[in-house]
Amino acid sequence: MHDAPSTKELVEAVKRFIDDTASPQLTGHAAFHARVASNVLSTLIRELEQRPEAESAERARLVTLLGAAPDTSLEDLNRDLCKRIQSGEMDLSTDGLLDHLKTTTIAQLSIDQPRYSGLALALQARG
Repeated sequence: MHDAPSTKELVEAVKRFIDDTASPQLTGHAAFHARVASNVLSTLIRELEQRPEAESAERARLVTLLGAAPDTSLEDLNRDLCKRIQSGEMDLSTDGLLDHLKTTTIAQLSIDQPRYSGLALALQARG
């Protein structure tokens, strides 16, 4: 049985140490760097929690939108999407494209900038 802590648990432990033990004892530039480190760890935790599902959903949307093979990589799907937009083959009038772009952006912001005011408005608009 493998009972070592998960990656998420390890990152959370380091974040707790920075937030609860180290930061309160720091001032000035060192305190600023501790806050930056804590924010980076928060982003990593959100990556671990949200990225797999977000990428899976993005991939499924792109397979449908592009009519691609189900085993096409997300990287290749995005490359194809960019080429089609750049060539004019697809634009915002293409069924499903705007929804895909909005959904993908919301998922990315939820990881990178969850307190961004525009994200709250976008989530509210999606209902």
